[in-house]
Amino acid sequence: MRTIDDVDVAGKKILLRADFNVPLDRGTVTDDTRIRAALPTIRYLLDNKARVILISHLGRPAGTGFEPEASLVPVARVLGRLLGQEVPVAPLSTEEDSDCPHDRVLSTEASTTVTIGLCGPKARSMAAQLQDGAIMMLENLRFDKREKQNSCEFAAELANLADIYVNDAFGAAHRAHASVEAIAHLMPAYAGLLLAKEIAFLDSIMRDPRRPFVAVLGGSKVSDKIKTIASLLNVVDSLIIGGGMCFTFLAAKGYDVGKSVVQKDWIGPAGELLALAQTKGVRLLLPLDLVVAPFLSADVQTSVVATSDMKADMTGLDIGPASAELFSREIAKAATVFWNGPMGVFELVPFENGTRVIATAIARNQDAVTVVGGGDSVAAAKKFALEDHFSFVSTGGGASLRLIEGNPLAALVALQQAADSRSE
Repeated sequence: MRTIDDVDVAGKKILLRADFNVPLDRGTVTDDTRIRAALPTIRYLLDNKARVILISHLGRPAGTGFEPEASLVPVARVLGRLLGQEVPVAPLSTEEDSDCPHDRVLSTEASTTVTIGLCGPKARSMAAQLQDGAIMMLENLRFDKREKQNSCEFAAELANLADIYVNDAFGAAHRAHASVEAIAHLMPAYAGLLLAKEIAFLDSIMRDPRRPFVAVLGGSKVSDKIKTIASLLNVVDSLIIGGGMCFTFLAAKGYDVGKSVVQKDWIGPAGELLALAQTKGVRLLLPLDLVVAPFLSADVQTSVVATSDMKADMTGLDIGPASAELFSREIAKAATVFWNGPMGVFELVPFENGTRVIATAIARNQDAVTVVGGGDSVAAAKKFALEDHFSFVSTGGGASLRLIEGNPLAALVALQQAADSRSE
């Protein structure tokens, strides 16, 4: 896989696939982590006199044209402030703007306005007028349904805007979409600095971790992480399981978990993983106690009970203090820590303590290599003002888990194939 260090970008139009799938609240970016993570690659390209065309998806629009609540304009504003230069967004063209009979109509509204694809006349004009060290952005890729279909036609329209393709969107690297997979086969393709860094960091802890290696997994569903757990059991010394997924494991051990959410179809596989951990000599830790409540609410009355004393009318919503202490002691002994998933419903104050204590324990172990595997873990780290205290914070929850599982990522396969084909 080639990176941007391997190509002269001066004077070239660079189509840069970033991951700007950030949370928005009424048109305001509420978490700019992914935007900041893209800055090193963007600045490298601009400093080296490239002409940068940014592309990204955001949210889940229908794919039939412009939707104002999913526009990338708020992202461009934040990026512009961080870069200290304007980042104009190419608007979708209308039929009356078109000077080309091949422009594709996306949708027809009740009005007379007909929307043409993201790569219509306005985008082409802006791209053609870019100067060295200048930057622009296309609108949300998912305004066109062909993006998720991995359409070669859509990829070709994107490719025609630029000379070189750079993928820096680790958070979307596991998606076989047009701007991630198909396009890498149509033009010179390279990895950006963030994508290369993400892969190197996560690959290193799986191939040659410093020991003891402790993995901390949370979140709601065992089914989402069953392959991750199986893979980690081959390399870790200890595995800590909290969050909603712990109740399926506790059920597999025969505990009554009250009204807590259990994936009944996954009790059997959870039991097999417990047995596998024992066979491999991995220390697998489950909660000793739980914070419980009759229902989920920010002002509900809570109590702490031993795992073995769950009442039938109670729901477990966080790990208890004894569990947090046990897990923290294990983390303190680690030389490598991988964390993915909260210990409870950390968004609500009554159930935030378990996640806060575990995140703090990982952050305090400054002698260890500490990796936060994206997703809700990053949101939790930010909530507790700890995001700057880890060795590495991944921008991609799903992608990082796929990599940990040993599954090929669509973006990496495409970039490697592109490199191989051009070296023949």
